[in-house]
Amino acid sequence: MTSPALAVTTLGRFAVVRAGVPVEAQAWTREKAVALFHFFLAERRRAWHKEQLIEQLWPQQDAATGARDFKVALNALAKTLEPERPPRTASRYIERSGATYRLRTEALWIDADAFEAAVRAGHQALGPDPAQARVHYAEAEALYQGPFLPGRPFEDWAGAERERLQTMALTALTTLADLWLPERPREALRVASEVVRLEPTWEAAYRTQMRAQVALGNRPLALRAYERCADALARVYDTDPLPQTQALYVEIQRP
Repeated sequence: MTSPALAVTTLGRFAVVRAGVPVEAQAWTREKAVALFHFFLAERRRAWHKEQLIEQLWPQQDAATGARDFKVALNALAKTLEPERPPRTASRYIERSGATYRLRTEALWIDADAFEAAVRAGHQALGPDPAQARVHYAEAEALYQGPFLPGRPFEDWAGAERERLQTMALTALTTLADLWLPERPREALRVASEVVRLEPTWEAAYRTQMRAQVALGNRPLALRAYERCADALARVYDTDPLPQTQALYVEIQRP
């Protein structure tokens, strides 16, 4: 199977590689073209009517201005993604059906989709083959380099996908840390610490940190992990750790 001609990075940063060559920032001649592509990436599982796209991206514009800007943005996007495409030929990456458009995800590689596939493979292998599950979760960890489209911090359409993928990452990496715990507690500690870095209130990762520190003979550091957990939860949510986290803390305190 040949590699897709277009590879898109969305996790931690936005980057496009076309035929093995990075697309430089100056190639994106219009910010609206970037915004349109970002929207297609965030909503890559469905098709959108032109009027819906305009409403989502440029809701303050009147119909005529919105239609004009959409046409300009779409043309600029197509030119950036496919500079060699002959005029009046269909785009390889943006499918049009009447006034409806969608991103043809099957024609390109997107890191977010590869990440999600790795997580799903890990979940499927978790029961029958934990060692293989570790392989898939480790692949997911390598792909998840940060939040989805971090340059779009305020758009709701990007935020929903960002939250979904981050929750998936936190769950998968916590599971990976727990899988490492019996054999390699230091690796379990590393992965759990990465989860806490991504989300300081992810309580399950603190419990893994505590167990890993105990396994490494660092009981004071295990107790310190609980204190960091309690501090984060109090600061962000004004709440205490869950009963199972408190019970683990008490257990570790015992001589």
